[in-house]
Amino acid sequence: MGASLVALVAVPTFVAVCLLVALPTTGCGDTPPPPLPEGSTGLASRYPGDAGIEKDPAVLFHAGFEDCRTVSDLHSTWDAVVHDGNMRITEEAANVHAGRRALEIVMPQQREPLSVGLDRTLANEEDVLFLRFYAKLQEGFDVPKNSIHNGGGISAGYWRGESAGPGKRADGRNKFLANFEAEIASPSDAPSPGPLDIYIYHPEQRDIYGDHFYPSGTVVPNTSLPGNFGPNFVPRPDFVPELGRWYCYELMVKANTPGQRDGRITCWVDGKLVADFPNLRLRDIETLKIDRFGVGLYIADNSRRENRKWYDDVVAATSYIGPQVHR
Repeated sequence: MGASLVALVAVPTFVAVCLLVALPTTGCGDTPPPPLPEGSTGLASRYPGDAGIEKDPAVLFHAGFEDCRTVSDLHSTWDAVVHDGNMRITEEAANVHAGRRALEIVMPQQREPLSVGLDRTLANEEDVLFLRFYAKLQEGFDVPKNSIHNGGGISAGYWRGESAGPGKRADGRNKFLANFEAEIASPSDAPSPGPLDIYIYHPEQRDIYGDHFYPSGTVVPNTSLPGNFGPNFVPRPDFVPELGRWYCYELMVKANTPGQRDGRITCWVDGKLVADFPNLRLRDIETLKIDRFGVGLYIADNSRRENRKWYDDVVAATSYIGPQVHR
């Protein structure tokens, strides 16, 4: 799963270490960032049921899993298919968002860490990428409070060079990573999942294993230190997805202009904007561009029960995609 969720294999519990980093960027985000679309106003509105969406010039990738009869067929579409023995192509109507097929991930009951998922490398690296995917967590999904990553991720340089992989800081020149995912509920005996957040590697990260940005503006670790999201940041309430329900998730990552704080990470659920983080510094050199995206599930300790998650209708594009429409 490359630079998204497989990148997070063997990540230990996050350590609350706060580092104050000198910022070599100009501007404090005084100018409001451009407004963003919501609802069924994106690319998908032109292609009911996503039919033909891959032909749109803004679309870089589309996978509805309709052409996959078996897991082995995934290898022709995705560059990394990690632990395919824990995947299946399902045709059970209750576990398919649209069409006939979807991807199912099965996490066995075990204490050993396991990462399962799919990644795709971009043919041409980008400064801005939108990733839309439909996902559903199994009814009864339950994981102890520990390191877990799920959902969809966008990254730049995460698997290149000596700094590849988890536990190696982003420094503005080597990599950045943003995963749109649900945390595990706290306290640990509370029902899963917890609220949605962005798990991020960036030059100002507080921990060597990355930070978590919440829609409210809270940053973990060291929640006493406010996030540096600028004066135009709009706090939003946390969103906890229901189990057994399909949601349309969309993640946008915009790399900043080197030397400026105009980077931005935005999240939508069912077409509604649920989190927006402007004023970001993700890179210090122009050549560090988005090169990879993926979906999947990583659990460090799955000792309570077998857990499953489903994905369907994945689209990556250079502009807002939005939920599927059906006419």
